[in-house]
Amino acid sequence: MAQARRPRHRDPSNTEEKQYDERVIYVNRVARVVKGGRRFRFQALVVAGDHKGKVGVGISKGADVAAAVSKATDVAKKNLLTISLYNSTLTHEVRGRVGGANVLIMPAAPGTGLIAGGVIRTILEVAGIENALSKSLGSSNRVNMAYATLQALKTMEPTKKWVIKPSSNKPKKTPAKQVEAKA
Repeated sequence: MAQARRPRHRDPSNTEEKQYDERVIYVNRVARVVKGGRRFRFQALVVAGDHKGKVGVGISKGADVAAAVSKATDVAKKNLLTISLYNSTLTHEVRGRVGGANVLIMPAAPGTGLIAGGVIRTILEVAGIENALSKSLGSSNRVNMAYATLQALKTMEPTKKWVIKPSSNKPKKTPAKQVEAKA
């Protein structure tokens, strides 16, 4: 007698909506030399962000790619950085440097879009920055560029902390005698 199959429904407690956009930037195969030969592992660089000003970068190793990516995602979520946005761009020009990687990120006018490449573009996208210009100087090492971008965003000051000095270019008042002399 055959048993009736029960329909397989997904457990509602397991289906949670993703809070962060997680993107794998780079997966690298690394080797450790032992007596019997080489032992291979995988290293993953992952960026996580909520498109509202929170972004984090994580790097981790694992026996296979899936393990490395999940561990790196956990690291990225633990190291989230909150940045202040101003009209979907940066508040001012920032620069970050880690190792040989030197990153320059500048705000841009609305409608410009993201003019950035590779790692910097991915990090700015998941952070929620829509208009920015960037330039990477020096090393093109992806790990160092990711951390340099994060360092640059960390140094950005919110608009509330800006100190605006009153202008000293006030129009000079001319005495009445000079006005009459000119006429």
